[in-house]
Amino acid sequence: MSNFQFRRVEAFPPIIKNLIIINVLVWVAQAIFDKEYNLTMKIALWPINTPVFEPYQIVTHMFAHAPLSAGTMGILHILFNMLVLFSFGRVLENVWGSKRFLFFYLACGVGAAAIHLLMQYFMGTFAPALGASGAIMGVFVAFAYLFPNTELIIMPIPIPIKAKWLVLIYIAFDLFGGFGRISNDNIAHFAHLGGALTGFLIVFYWNKTNRRTLY
Repeated sequence: MSNFQFRRVEAFPPIIKNLIIINVLVWVAQAIFDKEYNLTMKIALWPINTPVFEPYQIVTHMFAHAPLSAGTMGILHILFNMLVLFSFGRVLENVWGSKRFLFFYLACGVGAAAIHLLMQYFMGTFAPALGASGAIMGVFVAFAYLFPNTELIIMPIPIPIKAKWLVLIYIAFDLFGGFGRISNDNIAHFAHLGGALTGFLIVFYWNKTNRRTLY
């Protein structure tokens, strides 16, 4: 007897909705309180071997983004991250349910922070990191693992590419960016890789122990 659970598909499931709301509210708070309280720098993730590092930053950094004072970059940073979270995260939340998706998302964010801090320590870099990109990279990896042949279009290139190939392209880009140490590159590549690795390990384990969740 099969005990599959069928869930009602939601176009805007609750965890995705609340994550987007929280990220936007934090971004607005950064715009309001940065000048007086230097909020962005307090909630960003600083290297562990600096005096400004605080343990809470391992969580807070994944809800902060480039501030509005950064101009177009500040707007594009949060806009792109929330669009990707909505596009792929809602599929996973509908498949897994809200509790499991929330655990997965937060675990990917913490995994991203851990790898980022570790690599900063060994490579001697001292820039702060902020953004949901690490957790979202984990979400994208899980989507590509579960739905590898889904065709996606990344504008402005109107050519469909399967999710499994696109995720490998992004990982290769972050590997090159992380180890290449390109000047003026302000992307936290190792945070992306940490989120991707964490997401892959979790979804691989879940599907190894429960084959019914493999799509």
